[in-house]
Amino acid sequence: MRPDDGFRELDRQECLVLLVRAPVGRIVHTRHALPAVLPLNFSLDADSAVLLRTAADSDLARAVDGVVVAFEADEVDARAHSGWSVVVTGRATVVTDPVEHGRLSRTGPRSWVASPRDVFIRIEPELVTGRELVAGRAAHGADIRP
Repeated sequence: MRPDDGFRELDRQECLVLLVRAPVGRIVHTRHALPAVLPLNFSLDADSAVLLRTAADSDLARAVDGVVVAFEADEVDARAHSGWSVVVTGRATVVTDPVEHGRLSRTGPRSWVASPRDVFIRIEPELVTGRELVAGRAAHGADIRP
């Protein structure tokens, strides 16, 4: 980011606080050698890992287990020209430990679509970045609203 581009870089802690507020995010991964983006609900675990819940036999569970993915969430006010975006990049793994699965069944995200058998996917927060635009005002003071 340039100092005058109108955005403020967010530190890791600010990013994690904002993620807790977001009800939906998007996982970015590779599917059949092409980029794929899928919106879904999520939560953060105590160690700040992103938690997803999906059907055990889903394409998503097969595509992301053991690979590096990105997860993005944001909040935008188009009228006020303000908002933020946070990206978590890290290795995704399907949780296979039965005790951990049981814990996440109680504390993790709830699925919006019923599945006879679900799994949790953890995305380790190896890189957490974010930026914010406040009320359509550039860093150098120019009003960038129409």
